[in-house]
Amino acid sequence: MRLKYELKFFDYWHLSSGLSAGAKLDSTVVKDENTLPYASGKTIKGLLREMLEDVRGEKEIANLHACYFTNAVVEKKLQREIISNQLEDNLYDIIASTEIDNDGIAVDNSLREIEVVVPLSLHGEVRDVADELATDMIKAFALIKRMGLNRNRGLGRCEFSVEERR
Repeated sequence: MRLKYELKFFDYWHLSSGLSAGAKLDSTVVKDENTLPYASGKTIKGLLREMLEDVRGEKEIANLHACYFTNAVVEKKLQREIISNQLEDNLYDIIASTEIDNDGIAVDNSLREIEVVVPLSLHGEVRDVADELATDMIKAFALIKRMGLNRNRGLGRCEFSVEERR
């Protein structure tokens, strides 16, 4: 069985590439060969595994390893429009944060700037889903409300919705 889903972000979000941009940025987001943001299938599988443990229990999710998760990407039509109009840079912004001490003063050398992505929707699919796992996977997807860096500080508010099940 295959599940196609939409991942809709409602706020800025940051899924880290693990790279910095030198003195400009402390952390950049993961991008494809066209400099478009995406959410890796591995990241989504990990989040779903965590939620499935709540739905089914740890021992009950053993057959999740057989599922193949594609990367969640910008819809093809929108990709073409963004690339043909050279709008890739408009998908990103930079936010800064700093540590504040007990006296309300910024701590030296604590300024951090990260690249974030504007709210948008990504699409992906999960292939080779066992029939007995599909319903619980859909429930687990609904439990994911935030993802990425600083999700406890307001970034990455999202919603997964399964668009197709076959």
